[in-house]
Amino acid sequence: MTPAPAEEAARWLAQARAELRAAGDLLGLGHHYLVCFLSQQVAEKALKAFLYGKGETLVMGHAVGGLCEWAGRHDAGFAAFKEQVQVLDSYYIPTRYPNGLPPGAIPAETYDRETAQRALVLAERTVQEVTRKLGL
Repeated sequence: MTPAPAEEAARWLAQARAELRAAGDLLGLGHHYLVCFLSQQVAEKALKAFLYGKGETLVMGHAVGGLCEWAGRHDAGFAAFKEQVQVLDSYYIPTRYPNGLPPGAIPAETYDRETAQRALVLAERTVQEVTRKLGL
């Protein structure tokens, strides 16, 4: 049985919130590359929560920018929001794989605290925006 849109949205948003907390913990441990990656994942899951909450039944894709565009079909406010958060897409591959970076670089040594903090703020804003728009 397919879950009700509000139930599916709540499920995805709960996972986004859990990963947001984990990213905060990782920031304190100095795992900046993982904070950047998880921040992208948080935003992705929050946007998918919004889309499921609006009745979409199969939400595919990983790009925060693309998900914002899709969400914009339900709420025009996501167009401007996309401009704020789509930088998170740049953390999807190179934060995990050395071949996503210049030769000799590895993710664990590439990302600094400031970058991780900015990514975390964007992830948190995404969760807050979706929470507000869905009333969850």
